[in-house]
Amino acid sequence: MKILFDLDGTVTAAETLPIISRHFSVEKEIEKLTKETVNGNIPFIESFIRRVNMLGHLPVSEVSALLSEVSLYPKISDFIRAHRDICVIVTGNLDCWCKSLGEKIGCLGYYSEAEVEDNKVVKIKSILRKERIVDMYKSLGEEVVFVGDGNNDLEAMRQADISIAAGLTHYPAKSLYSLSDYMVFSEEALCRQLNQLL
Repeated sequence: MKILFDLDGTVTAAETLPIISRHFSVEKEIEKLTKETVNGNIPFIESFIRRVNMLGHLPVSEVSALLSEVSLYPKISDFIRAHRDICVIVTGNLDCWCKSLGEKIGCLGYYSEAEVEDNKVVKIKSILRKERIVDMYKSLGEEVVFVGDGNNDLEAMRQADISIAAGLTHYPAKSLYSLSDYMVFSEEALCRQLNQLL
């Protein structure tokens, strides 16, 4: 079994892009774009490219240091650490921004990839499609559980063997209601559900 976790608002106790935008005072533009994306009104890839264009000039080292301090849900973090061999982070966020945060979580992670020059993002090399990670593990014979909350988790959750919509930081996207096997609204409930699936 592999348990794949969305990062923002599922393992982290807050969405990371609004934290970056507040820190660098570009919050209004990012907040609107993030909300529209979570609600499914703007496709994730289009939104992601627009957000990176807005934030790519920021110092990568400063963004990475900022995100390394983001609060994690403690019970979910404990679950991941206790089962690090089967837990995986799957996020569309950039590797250069999230590497320190990923190390803090302590399990394998898959990210979108960026080309960095002079401490700035100059190009998106690849945008992670979460469903491809689901397919990869399924092709290896793993039963895949996917835990997510946003519209960009839809295809991965559709293809997972078991999907859990997590309403921890905000209510799950409406698109996830009909295809989720479970819906949980606290980290205690999520950990209880995951332990039952082991």
